[in-house]
Amino acid sequence: MRILSESQLGAVLAGVPGPAPRVVVSGNFATPARALAVLDSALAEYRLFALNAQAGLPDRPGVLLETPFVGPGMRRRAGLRYFPCRLSLVPELLKRSLPPDVVLVHTSPVVDGTVSLGTEVNILPAAIEAVRARGGLVIAQLNPNMPFTHGDGVLPVDEIDHALEADEPLLSPEPRPLGDAARTIGGRVAELVADGATLQLGIGGIPDATLAALTGRRGLAVWSEMFSDGVLGLDRAGALDPAVPVTASFVFGSAELYRWIDRNPRVRLLRTEKTNDPAVIARRRALVSVNSALEVDLFAQANASRVRGSIHSGFGGQTDFVVGALHSPGGKAIIALPSWHPKAGVSTVVPRLAGPVTSFQHSFIVSENGTATIWGNDSSEQAQQIVDHIAHPDVRGELVARGRELGFTLHG
Repeated sequence: MRILSESQLGAVLAGVPGPAPRVVVSGNFATPARALAVLDSALAEYRLFALNAQAGLPDRPGVLLETPFVGPGMRRRAGLRYFPCRLSLVPELLKRSLPPDVVLVHTSPVVDGTVSLGTEVNILPAAIEAVRARGGLVIAQLNPNMPFTHGDGVLPVDEIDHALEADEPLLSPEPRPLGDAARTIGGRVAELVADGATLQLGIGGIPDATLAALTGRRGLAVWSEMFSDGVLGLDRAGALDPAVPVTASFVFGSAELYRWIDRNPRVRLLRTEKTNDPAVIARRRALVSVNSALEVDLFAQANASRVRGSIHSGFGGQTDFVVGALHSPGGKAIIALPSWHPKAGVSTVVPRLAGPVTSFQHSFIVSENGTATIWGNDSSEQAQQIVDHIAHPDVRGELVARGRELGFTLHG
């Protein structure tokens, strides 16, 4: 690994063969802003691949954005290439269909001849292997503020070609106060979680509210694609099993959370192929998967990807964890959402999804109105449960009428 100045790194990157080389960069809240700015100045055209990219990505002609999971930094951008893909299979996507020419990562400083990918392991080890296989470049932004995390993100320095030193604060999501609906839903979800369960929770207010409602549990474990400050709250409350490592693939949250995971032997960040493998998930004890959706229908199908036909996010790990949880002994796959979109002024429960389905065959669906038991009921009873316990009262009559047209035996 050679540590370069910005001008030296720019000269190296200017020599990357074209046209439009593919650059894989750390996503979520771990994007190396300084190194990416150097790359953007050095290359007139390139393809930029990132997961759940946040605001601040280059936005100019010549930059073609690619992703299997759309974040706010790519959402509604012209020319965006969205690749539908389960998160567990994104590493195969990079190895087969979308091989990178450059991998740009955000790491800790050097520790004993190694660096750590810190908060974002995810698909990056696979990207590094793929770029190495074709003779491309691995470039690191070394940041003293990046935590050193144990697991699959620890890299020998000889795996990195060039590095740029940059002392930058790590980004955190904007704190959002929990609304009454989220708190109610989180409490209902928590009622489905027993002592000793293993947790997977997605991103957003409802997962955060669920974790806040679980501080009284004991012996909990975490096996998830990601976690945030709610897990730190569980640890401080004594709710976690100290003998079981907190396992995920990436992390984002507060500066306090980043300090907690730094060199913490109880936290392991593994590559996506491990955390999101449904067969591995199924071997966790009583795994409870909690994910959100944009809408659900009377067939108990969830849409977590598209709004009015346009891509909003993507599959993420929802499909991986729904399947894994259903096969886990004592496991449960839960979809949690409010019954009403306050901004759009529409019901989140529809007779039938108009677009692609993200996931289906869940154990429970939860809203602020109640809990619908899906698994083990016939299709009409599932639909009745959704109408009675999930839907907003103002739309239940219409859902019953439309449901009957779809062949469900419904009352009400």
